[in-house]
Amino acid sequence: ANLRIVGVLLGVWAVVSFGCGIVFVEPLNAIRIGEAKLGFWFAQQGSIYVFVVLIAIYVLWLDRLDKRFNVKEG
Repeated sequence: ANLRIVGVLLGVWAVVSFGCGIVFVEPLNAIRIGEAKLGFWFAQQGSIYVFVVLIAIYVLWLDRLDKRFNVKEG
């Protein structure tokens, strides 16, 4: 179950970092955040923010998984 969760979250991160930073950069560059184009922003900052959010999701998801399998720390 843990490996499936890791696989899903890494897949999301790969799609966001590769897709938004490289594949879909031209359509995203039509949108601007301040002075930066959105495609450039995703390549430089956005994928890092998504990674941090995915870490939080991973922690919450594993807490739920621990409760499901009755795993206690300590």
